[in-house]
Amino acid sequence: MLIDTHAHINMFDDPKRVIEESRKADVGIIIVPSASRDDFEPILDLCHENKNIYALLGIHPEDCEKFNDDIAKKIIELAKDKKVVGIGEIGLDYHYTKENKEIQKRCFITQLEIAKMLDLPVVVHDREAHFDTLEILKQSKVERVLLHCFSGSTEFMKQCCNLGYKIALGGVVTFKNAIEPKEVAREVDMKDLMLETDSPFLTPHPFRGMENSPKYIGFVAKEIAKIKNIPYDSIVFETSKNAKEFFNITEE
Repeated sequence: MLIDTHAHINMFDDPKRVIEESRKADVGIIIVPSASRDDFEPILDLCHENKNIYALLGIHPEDCEKFNDDIAKKIIELAKDKKVVGIGEIGLDYHYTKENKEIQKRCFITQLEIAKMLDLPVVVHDREAHFDTLEILKQSKVERVLLHCFSGSTEFMKQCCNLGYKIALGGVVTFKNAIEPKEVAREVDMKDLMLETDSPFLTPHPFRGMENSPKYIGFVAKEIAKIKNIPYDSIVFETSKNAKEFFNITEE
């Protein structure tokens, strides 16, 4: 059974169809991250309507300028729901602009404090902000950290894993020119690895250019198995075990 640790299925016109197709592709659990305040209740509704769908609550760095005390309080309130398994996706993104870096940092730090208070893991978005992301994480002393859609070097991966953080790889690792992600996949210890799609984005080869879906996560697992030269079933078993432990999921 595969676990997709990061899929925005709330963005689809028909999430129930996506869930059903994924189950036919041996995807047993899907974790749905929030990006904005408007995501919270719709994602929780999806989780309550469908078995083995779980939620992350958080504000994406691209929405950081809207973050306020009321949203922080709402995250704390809604996180009491047993379907909420973490805080995310939160972090830093300097790809489009660095002008609001301090706002992004404050939003990130506040949500890390919420995660600590609630004793929940965090799922971190880090795009072109490796140094600041790592420094804030170290200062926060949050222990359960998953770096989603990991885009750093092998050396950066090792720095993160030495701190006890986990790495999630998705469709990018299947791209022919993805030299660095493939090297990370080769070098990362299995105990530190999880799988994701980040659907509807970053569709794996050979479906690149089409809308992504959790049903394609097996292609990510197959590519990593090929890179590591280990059986596909081992990738599925180990990454699913890691995800269940990290998010404290006991349901089958």
